[in-house]
Amino acid sequence: MKPVTLHQLRVFEAAARHNSFTRAAEELYLTQPTVSIQVKQLTKAVGMPLFEQVGKKLFLTDAGQELYAASKDVFERLSQLEMTVADLQGMKQGSLRLAVITTAKYFVPRLLGSFCKQYPGIKISLKVTNHERLIERLNSNQDDLYILSRPPSGNDIKKQPFLDNPLVVMAPAEHPLAGQKNIPIQRLADEPFIMRETGSGTREAAEQLFAEQGVTMDVKLDLGSNEAIKEAIVGGLGLSVLSYHTLTSLGETPRLTVLDVQGFPIHRQWHVIYPNGKQLSVVAQTFLDFLLAESRELAESIHLPESTLPKL
Repeated sequence: MKPVTLHQLRVFEAAARHNSFTRAAEELYLTQPTVSIQVKQLTKAVGMPLFEQVGKKLFLTDAGQELYAASKDVFERLSQLEMTVADLQGMKQGSLRLAVITTAKYFVPRLLGSFCKQYPGIKISLKVTNHERLIERLNSNQDDLYILSRPPSGNDIKKQPFLDNPLVVMAPAEHPLAGQKNIPIQRLADEPFIMRETGSGTREAAEQLFAEQGVTMDVKLDLGSNEAIKEAIVGGLGLSVLSYHTLTSLGETPRLTVLDVQGFPIHRQWHVIYPNGKQLSVVAQTFLDFLLAESRELAESIHLPESTLPKL
């Protein structure tokens, strides 16, 4: 095998990850012909085809898959070396790639603000996405750490719970049930609900509780964001089950209320996860330790209304 350059490997890694020369070019701010030339030169150095095209789709050959695994390992080790050297020099420098589901955006930025003040030399890339896309990013090892409430099952990940995520029934402030105590869940059978898309962890938890109580949740409207759901509630389109964290954002109005319904809140937890066997960078480990410590203070600052506390 002839010598290859880091630039060739970086271009190849992006093309292999996306299965597309076009998307690799967009990510690296290169032209598509430049990507093609770099991959062609790398193919010549390896001495075997790295990609094969079937129809309009691009696939890695066996040699390409081996080189893709090796290139990811190279860049992870180089990143680790850079951060380790900075750590040995008494500095916390480098970058942190963090992916979180949409509901986590209500508290993660506050944690990141404190983290950046303590470690100003660290650059952070924050990706906010839905549960399905986050799992895709996890499976392709695109980020350092992932924050979600419903971690996937199996032994191929490491997970650490760090903060409660209570799910509550939200209604417009003027709803007839507002202010009532210990409302039977059966009273909600005829209420229209506005929920996140099918596959949402919050929706699955709510539907499971309703089913266990023999009540059908009448979902009239699916919306793709918590903000849109809250506006729809205020507009009188129905009730919803959301994380209580969605009510703790700055600028929240008193137009929404939490109903005191039997079985609620549904108690879940936020988890930080990463692939099992992944060697965390110095920066990622520093943020993980920071997250576990700071989440205790964050938990103390978020108080559920007395009526939503678990019934003893």
